[in-house]
Amino acid sequence: MQENSNPLKYPSIGLFMSFKSVMEVIIYIFECLWRGIVYVFKDLPTFLWQHASVKVSEAVAPVNKSVSSNASTKAKKEEKQKSVLNMDINDLLKNTSFMKKKIEGLEKEKLKLLNELETTGKIRSKEAQVYRFTAKNREGKIETGIMNSFSKLDVNTFLVQDGYDVYKIETSDLINLIYGKSSLFSVRLKNKDLLFWLTQLSTYLKSGIPLTDSIRILNRQMNKNATYKRAFQSIIYELTMGESFSSALEKQGNMFPALLINMIKAAEATGELEETLDDMANYYEEIEKTRKQMVSALTYPTIIMIFALAVITFIMVWVVPQFVNIYEEAGATLNGFTVLILNISNFLQANALTLILMISVIILILVLLYQKIKAFRKSLQTFAMKIPIIGKVIIYNEMTIFSKTFASLLKNNVFITDSIDILSKITNNEIYKEIMYNTIDNIVKGDKISLAFKDHWAVPDVAYFMIETGESTGQLAEMMSKVSSYYQEMHRSMVNSLKSFIEPITICLLAVIVGVILMAVMVPMFDLYGQLE
Repeated sequence: MQENSNPLKYPSIGLFMSFKSVMEVIIYIFECLWRGIVYVFKDLPTFLWQHASVKVSEAVAPVNKSVSSNASTKAKKEEKQKSVLNMDINDLLKNTSFMKKKIEGLEKEKLKLLNELETTGKIRSKEAQVYRFTAKNREGKIETGIMNSFSKLDVNTFLVQDGYDVYKIETSDLINLIYGKSSLFSVRLKNKDLLFWLTQLSTYLKSGIPLTDSIRILNRQMNKNATYKRAFQSIIYELTMGESFSSALEKQGNMFPALLINMIKAAEATGELEETLDDMANYYEEIEKTRKQMVSALTYPTIIMIFALAVITFIMVWVVPQFVNIYEEAGATLNGFTVLILNISNFLQANALTLILMISVIILILVLLYQKIKAFRKSLQTFAMKIPIIGKVIIYNEMTIFSKTFASLLKNNVFITDSIDILSKITNNEIYKEIMYNTIDNIVKGDKISLAFKDHWAVPDVAYFMIETGESTGQLAEMMSKVSSYYQEMHRSMVNSLKSFIEPITICLLAVIVGVILMAVMVPMFDLYGQLE
């Protein structure tokens, strides 16, 4: 009996004990995860409640200390307060000294600026430059901002009229690179901020507040974002200098969508700015809903995929090598599939960093190819649009945006050719860009608009017939609104279908991959048990 318990003499028993230890490690990991969950949702709230109860009890409990103890405590408190007061005074003196030096420096800059304004500051450049200024606002706060202008004098005049005390105005190639129209660091107005901006601006204009003053109010409401603040200041300046509202927005680079700028340009010609702003607010609200549907459909499957990759990596890198050691000690004969899994595990361990770098480089190359090469982008988009379910989601989304935008442009009296040109610029899908270009060619030739949509694989038959009907009846704008509503509902339905389809498929795929890996490494173990018996 003693001999049978010796793992060194009987390799099979040692094998069993090694296998047992591996399984114990796995079980231990899951136990730790479970304990962590229990601690977060059960033990931690209990601990916090007990700790809070103790603190409250200490705060409300009667103080039963002697007079001498109270006197000692009071003396200590007074001493501590004096110490803190001395520290505060020292800090205040330091800060005061610092602020004094800063103000002195700003005053020197102000004198320098005044001298420049009398000489070189009056010189106007042929093209607008980006000027960065430092000034004190009406509330007495020092702030910096940027402004497009032709001279320092124009910038100074505008800021002084707006209640600023200007200290410094400067421009350079670097400033123009960072803040200019073609800036590499340009920021687009977020959809939620754009909705707020459009809605509030429309409300202020309807209330009789002038456009410039309305944007000043919005600037104060949204001044937490420095980029937004600079853009609004620039818009106010452009309006003050006599520029149109659409031109002022266009000069902010990529801050405002091209569609919005063109719609405002059309509204300026018709005098329906408030109505256009409301229409665009509703438009971007619907677009945002569509975007959130797509994000919602893809978020959960993405999380599952990341978790799946993490689990598979853990098994291949940490669990499988334990079985390799066991089989080497036992001298087990392995089948071809098990050998394959073990070789993959060894490869991942030896080349993990190299693989990560290679995958990162490949992804980067693919992203660059997608952004820079039209043919590659078109091929990839075509492939994605022909995948079942996913392809319909993409097509319905594109048709929703196309028809909704086209309807808005036509309702705001934008010419059809201009409308189609705008549509070609706001879409990133090369297939639909091609359709827009063909549509413009057909219009120039005198053909129907609907001709470019006829029998095209990326245009559903329903959409084509509705476009053709609207064109023949002279109610294209109304018909495009109906197309938008129809495909928005179809898109919502397909997104829900995609979500319900992807989630179980992803979970099943994870279970199958993990199961196959575990079976591949555990089957030889069962064979060894059979040999023992």
